[in-house]
Amino acid sequence: MIIPQKKRKINPILLNVLLISGGVHAVALFILGSITVYKYIIPDEAQFEEPSSVVEEQPPPEVKIEIKQQPPKQQAMQSLRMKQVGNIAVSAVDVNLPNMQESFTVSAGMGGFGGGSLLGGTRGTLGIGMSDISVFGLKTRAERILFVIDANRQMLTDAKGGLKSYKIIKDEITDMVGNLSAGTLFNVMMADKRNSKFFKQQLVPAGQEVHQQLIQWITPINANARNAGLVESDGGVTRERLQTLSNDANHEDILWAKHAGNDTSFMTQLALEQDVDAIFFIAGYHRGFERVRRRLTDREEADWIRFSTTRKYQDQLAVHQKEVPIMQKRIDNIMANINEERKRKGQPARVLNSRFGIYTDTRELELKWETEHPGWRPTYYLESREIEKYFKKVVDNLYTNKGSEKPSVNVILFLAGDEEMRKEWEDQLDDYTDFFQGKYRIIRGLDEIKEARSSSNTKN
Repeated sequence: MIIPQKKRKINPILLNVLLISGGVHAVALFILGSITVYKYIIPDEAQFEEPSSVVEEQPPPEVKIEIKQQPPKQQAMQSLRMKQVGNIAVSAVDVNLPNMQESFTVSAGMGGFGGGSLLGGTRGTLGIGMSDISVFGLKTRAERILFVIDANRQMLTDAKGGLKSYKIIKDEITDMVGNLSAGTLFNVMMADKRNSKFFKQQLVPAGQEVHQQLIQWITPINANARNAGLVESDGGVTRERLQTLSNDANHEDILWAKHAGNDTSFMTQLALEQDVDAIFFIAGYHRGFERVRRRLTDREEADWIRFSTTRKYQDQLAVHQKEVPIMQKRIDNIMANINEERKRKGQPARVLNSRFGIYTDTRELELKWETEHPGWRPTYYLESREIEKYFKKVVDNLYTNKGSEKPSVNVILFLAGDEEMRKEWEDQLDDYTDFFQGKYRIIRGLDEIKEARSSSNTKN
């Protein structure tokens, strides 16, 4: 027999609790579900953050260069280096400056095309300081000028007019500088064999102030017989080093010997290394591309040593050397008497040539040695044509290879009235100045140098 189960009655209180709990949970689930949907399903509103600054490199601005006549200014512009451009219109040229490679020079000077210049002129500048120059009648036109004045004692000898003539030379140069155009660059170098003294360390623009400085600087030089010439102990006197082609055999030969031809070549190269348009030499000795005494070969040197070490040679040399101070005292006494007499007459002191020291002085005063010197080291020479070839290389190195014309080199040779000047020497001087597209002039004695002055007649 199956017993039927009794139906349970649900407690009403419990039912209410369950209903309320279910409702609360339903609401909670709805809220939590809404938050999840909002956070993970609905996308956030886009937010924009300011980016870090980015510097954009701008290309260089286009530069326009207009080539035209420029007003004068103190410093000459350096050569512009730019990439070659075809079909150039002179009125206005657009150039991409960052791509400059090849060079040409721009000048507003006179003349046409030539020597790597655009619009003519000289030296890779704008030609704003061009001056007409006239020194003792030799004329040229340039804007970078070097005056080289021989300060050796031979310039002060009586036969050349002594101290009076030398003052005229200094006045000619200072007056010429006073007439230079504003912006013309110049310098003055005093030269004594291989000793030199520069007015300024580099070329300076002409002007009234620097003109007065030059007068003050040059006035004491060779102003009296007691301090004639340049010696390295004097203030500002140096023996410069030649820089160009220092490894060339001819370069070494020029430096090797104390010989007139070697000294001339030395000073020529030193002047060329100053980067100028025009050079004026006022010298008491100049024979152009003269022979240069060269170094001895090993065999020649061995022969000389063998000869100079013989007993006979050494004995004669010893006797001669004992006579040297005696001869010097004779020279000093004679000169003291001569100058005392000249002083009483109101005349300036006499200056001896002294180019080769005591041996030149004895010849000038016609003195005789009791025992002659036994003989000097033998001399061997580089001929003048070899020296000219060397200077062709020097000019190419300093000027031609840089797109510049070689400077004009001019020589005023100041001689005594009766001083010998052989035709062959003058021909060498002529060839020398022709090589440098310059001129030369020979002036003799006080009267001629007075009449030859020309700087005061030149105005710029």
